[in-house]
Amino acid sequence: MNDKNTIIAIVLSAIVLLGWQYFIGMPQVEKQRQDALLKQQQQTAQAPAPGTTPSGAPAPTTVPAPGSAPAPGTVGQPGAPPAPGQATPAAQAQAREAVLAASPRILIDTPRLKGSIALKGARIDDLALTQYRETVDPKSPPIVLLSPSGTERPFYAEFGWVAGAGAPAKLPNADTVWRQEGAGPLTADKPIALTWDNGEGLTFRRTIAVDEKYLFTARDEVTNKAAEPVTLFPYALISRHGTPHTEGYYILHEGLIGVLGDKGLQEETYKKLDDLKPADGKREVTFANVTNGWLGFTDKYWAATLLPDTNAKLQLARFSGGAAGTLKTYQTDYLQDAQTIAPGATGAANMRLFAGAKEVNTVDAYDKALSLNRFELLIDWGWFYFITKPMFKAIDYFFHLTGNFGWAILIVTVIVKLLFFPLANKSYASMAKMKAVQPEMAAIRERYGDDKMKQQTALMELYKKEKINPLAGCLPIVIQIPVFFALYKVLFVTIEMRHAPFIGWIKDLSAPDPTNLFNLFGLIPVDPTILPVVGPFLHLGFWPIVMGITMFIQMKLNPAPPDPTQKMIFDWMPLIFTFMLAGFSAGLVIYWAWNNTLSVCQQAFIMNKHGAKIELWDNLRDLWGRMTGVGKRE
Repeated sequence: MNDKNTIIAIVLSAIVLLGWQYFIGMPQVEKQRQDALLKQQQQTAQAPAPGTTPSGAPAPTTVPAPGSAPAPGTVGQPGAPPAPGQATPAAQAQAREAVLAASPRILIDTPRLKGSIALKGARIDDLALTQYRETVDPKSPPIVLLSPSGTERPFYAEFGWVAGAGAPAKLPNADTVWRQEGAGPLTADKPIALTWDNGEGLTFRRTIAVDEKYLFTARDEVTNKAAEPVTLFPYALISRHGTPHTEGYYILHEGLIGVLGDKGLQEETYKKLDDLKPADGKREVTFANVTNGWLGFTDKYWAATLLPDTNAKLQLARFSGGAAGTLKTYQTDYLQDAQTIAPGATGAANMRLFAGAKEVNTVDAYDKALSLNRFELLIDWGWFYFITKPMFKAIDYFFHLTGNFGWAILIVTVIVKLLFFPLANKSYASMAKMKAVQPEMAAIRERYGDDKMKQQTALMELYKKEKINPLAGCLPIVIQIPVFFALYKVLFVTIEMRHAPFIGWIKDLSAPDPTNLFNLFGLIPVDPTILPVVGPFLHLGFWPIVMGITMFIQMKLNPAPPDPTQKMIFDWMPLIFTFMLAGFSAGLVIYWAWNNTLSVCQQAFIMNKHGAKIELWDNLRDLWGRMTGVGKRE
């Protein structure tokens, strides 16, 4: 009884959790997505991105604030061109090209990145990831990560200096037009150099380099030709306009992120910043006197983060929110210690920017090579980190052997089964012994009737005599739950699984099975999922059906529970799980179906070895008899 109660508790808990996710969580996320899309269509175009340096000398302990307003006549202001947010994708692309053409630029050209750096402002504000596409179609547009002010969603990085004591008012800002030394694009083997003279005795020089992946390195130098020393504070920031669309799942953090010295991992969602009560007109979370830190923005698959030198002392690191016109703005920034530059001397500051795809091996390599502070946490491995990341490493290893993540998942499933083989064997052996003593258990229940205490005592004595662990039957389920969740996390958060094909019609293991029983797997040219009310529940692909069948067979290996309520739960559970998992990633459903198949074979072998009757055929015959009235077992 304890065994059955434990199993029922686990099953019911899983049904509640998965049912909530399917029937409440997923519809809410879809509604949020639709609302965000509608809001985006109603919004006017963006103002220049937050973080532009204001006129005049800011206080030496502040970094340029988010949310500065655009100049009249720029895109998104009265009298400006039509807002990209209200245009078609083609018009938006044209508007973006017009914005890019409005300023002289230096091209970025590497094997993984294409884009440009604006000479006006010297921002890194135009970046596309050439190895990743918007859809599984290799001809679809590449992922655009960074965009300049005036486009649909400005998102960019900026470096500079904040004035301190003795500094002139004229420092580089968003309107400063830099001059390139030499010519040619920024490539992985050729850095560029930009210069600007403020006309007041300070000459600024910025050298920007990029590696073959996603790391930009900037070195800012200031030469003081004036008669007096000047004090300057190096700063770096990443600004983002508009609240980006997020997946909305509690198992994934999307938003502002950083590991700030001994303060550890810090995560702020866009909503949390929006909900903060403004202090002095600003919504911000600040961290003072940070060493060995990094911070930025993380999306599900992409990120833009600032990586200061690990030994650099940050006077201030900050997550902040503001507004520019009708759009909300977000910013991560830091301010380094002051540098006092004597006449004739040169001050320098080094900055780094990671802007690209959150590839596991790439992120880990930067973490190690740059001695960063837990940069691996840029990928949200979750609470089961100790299971999730090793599972990914194993899948990735077999992917490089087989060339297919689907086959790699199947191989890793076999390995997991082998690792837990001794424990599962004991569990199934105990279950087989319990089946063998079913007649004695039934006799005990009949003998003691409603006296539960004596009945339980007699059952415990029987278990002890036959060396049966009454809780052993639930161990295979308990073991499977963390492995299942870890694989779910791997498929959900790792970019390596994005658009990873398997065989046949599965072109993306991280997406649901695209086939559907309710349109006869494409034979009927109708999409039933678009129907109102019932549409979201009318998605049932081939692989979820296979998973449900294997789960049904596994259930029918065991004798039917004597309690009618338990029997009903076990009879309906495969069908319920089939519909609930239909919207999960195909890789996860394939894993579950394969795992069920291996479990059926293992359980049948052990039951046969211990002389326990395999109830599969009798249970199927009973089911057929109940459905047809023929061949029912008496």
